[in-house]
Amino acid sequence: MTVAANMVKVACCQLAPYIGDANQNRTLTEEAIRLAAEQGAKIIVLPELMQSGYVLKDRDEALRVAETQDGPTLSLWMALAQELSLVIVGGFCESLPDQRVANSAALVSTEGLLAVYRKAHLWDREHLIFEPGEQPPPVVETMFGRLSMMICYDLEFPEWVRLPALQGADLLCVPVNWPDALRPSGVSPAEVTRVQANASVNRMFIAACDRCGHERGVDWIGGSVIVDADGYRQSEILDGHQAMTIFSSIDLTEARNKRVSAHNDVHRDRRPSLYAGLIND
Repeated sequence: MTVAANMVKVACCQLAPYIGDANQNRTLTEEAIRLAAEQGAKIIVLPELMQSGYVLKDRDEALRVAETQDGPTLSLWMALAQELSLVIVGGFCESLPDQRVANSAALVSTEGLLAVYRKAHLWDREHLIFEPGEQPPPVVETMFGRLSMMICYDLEFPEWVRLPALQGADLLCVPVNWPDALRPSGVSPAEVTRVQANASVNRMFIAACDRCGHERGVDWIGGSVIVDADGYRQSEILDGHQAMTIFSSIDLTEARNKRVSAHNDVHRDRRPSLYAGLIND
């Protein structure tokens, strides 16, 4: 079978980070990135706070494991991107001035560090540890297409997801940590459904990379998923105990066609004058 020149293989590496052990977590990510690259992946997404683990006790513990943008984790990811001709998006605990930390994600490529995004919508006890981000999701031109990123709970705010879509993002890369919770039998997690809805209403690919394992009393959905621009799941895991990588070969240029019928375009059909004043609260 001939593969179109504009197809790119996307991978989500669902891993179980070691809480507070950045050295071990760097080893985990390197192994996963190399294995994904061997299978043809060119865009690789890692979980939220992959460098540090998620259930940090307090800000002091976060400060001990936090790194700056020129620290060893992003340096490793940049070296791997350069060596393997990849784009990597991964979450890390970022050290900020004045003893502050952020729940951040980095986008690196063969050109180095292209963008850092800080989670704007903090979940639960994150408010006690992290500084919320104040900048919208960046849209970055890469060798494979226009990529953007945000983190976990950010996905629950449709206005926020709409921003990179309107800026021309083809693929939204989302490091997540989705805690497991009771849900009706046989029903997909609402978190995965929201990814599908966000992809569909924006006609934008989304790759959400969850984590797995058990950390300080918390289990995880393990719901890593790659969704196409129509909102359909192309590849997924639903196992919070299993570390594995999912792949999907996608044509990112499909996200640039916003038409959903002969007479409808999901961007041009918007009528901001009707609702702009209704959502500014």
